[in-house]
Amino acid sequence: MRSKEDFLKSLKDGRSLYYRGKLVEDITTHPVLKTAALHAAKLYEYAERLYEDSKMGKISKFFRVPSTSQDLLDRHKLIYDLTMYCNGIFNISQAIGSDAMFALMITAKQVDRKYGTDYSKRVERYLERVAKEDLTLATAQTDVKGDRSKRPSEQVDPDMYVRVVDVKSDGIVVRGAKAHTTQSAVSDEIIVIPTRAMRDSDKDYAVAFAIPANTKGLKMYIRPIDEVEGNSSSVLSRKDYELETLTVFDDVFVPWDRVFLFKEYDYAGTLAMLFATFHRFTALSYRSATMNLYLGTSKVASQVNGIENEKHVRDDIVDIILYKEIMRSSAISAAVYPVNMEGVAVPNPLFTNVGKLYSNMHFHDVVRDLIDIVGGIIATMPSQEDLESDEGKNIVKYLRGSVDGEERAKVLKLAKELGASTLTGYLLTGMIHAEGSMEASKIELFRSYNFKEAESLVKRILS
Repeated sequence: MRSKEDFLKSLKDGRSLYYRGKLVEDITTHPVLKTAALHAAKLYEYAERLYEDSKMGKISKFFRVPSTSQDLLDRHKLIYDLTMYCNGIFNISQAIGSDAMFALMITAKQVDRKYGTDYSKRVERYLERVAKEDLTLATAQTDVKGDRSKRPSEQVDPDMYVRVVDVKSDGIVVRGAKAHTTQSAVSDEIIVIPTRAMRDSDKDYAVAFAIPANTKGLKMYIRPIDEVEGNSSSVLSRKDYELETLTVFDDVFVPWDRVFLFKEYDYAGTLAMLFATFHRFTALSYRSATMNLYLGTSKVASQVNGIENEKHVRDDIVDIILYKEIMRSSAISAAVYPVNMEGVAVPNPLFTNVGKLYSNMHFHDVVRDLIDIVGGIIATMPSQEDLESDEGKNIVKYLRGSVDGEERAKVLKLAKELGASTLTGYLLTGMIHAEGSMEASKIELFRSYNFKEAESLVKRILS
């Protein structure tokens, strides 16, 4: 199988990456961005991700197409355990791409039946190649959207959604941009899918495809890594973080064998929602692992502060346990009661969206609980430079709790990162909007919920 070194070497392929106004020549040696590359590379250190496939030999479990409840339970455990291996930070490198591939497999068969296309074969061949080559995949779904009150075809600037601008004998040309594409700058391939349902007038925007990350015309603008550059005392983010890009398609050519949807506008919404369901299941799996950062830091902070046995501390910690285990229970329930579509086990949309919506709505409570336990010192404590200066010993003296100041300072620095830093803002935004907004989950939950049981009960009482 592919090694960590093979992966890092593959990133030196001439891809167009920009950071703080400058072209990045080599992301693996960049003083800030290399951490994201090394984080992605941890995938290749994690031996538990591999299994023996009957057709393809030894491949990543991420590319195992789920057909049973047990397959989904195994996928949940894989994502949870890999997140723990990466210090509580999600490793998206093969998770999100396989989420998209499963959605494409289902949609392709439906489109083929209706239109006589051959998308299924293209998707199967592509999945087989990325599995055998052990590639990493980013998924670009969210268009920049422009005026949110207008549909794709109604925008003043037609490039606000990725669209087909030319059709050639050997492929298509696309233009537009996708927002917050996670780990795209350190992925081998970019999978592009629609962000919403389309109408006939929007058919040029109903397109799905995959391209290598170094494709001509593909440009990626990386977000500022303020959690590292803006916090000299950061601990976690210097070990693991994931980056996002504004991903621009400047007249990018896509060969036909890499095109998985082409103007079949009536299936854009199906594909978008199937991907969202798989990816929200992934979210529940990694988020429940990430919560160990908050649970563990809160518990240790209560000890070094000498308030471990206080009632309000117990209440705060139980609140974090509740948050973590509701997400994990939702993921397990979604796996135990899957929906079978075209031979693929899809996580139960009801339990997936219930857990995801709870996750969206209550993460700020977890941050509040941490702050309540640790105290305001995480927002006002002296800097790392102060701690390392000649005055450091004097400062540490006054940071004492139930343990000496040096030991407590270590806990406070991690607590600051999680509760009072740029990383906190990043996580708050991600926990509310990543893998779909609260409104998206509410719409799908209301749309797909079976009200018959409740309605029939009330009608029986009233009859």
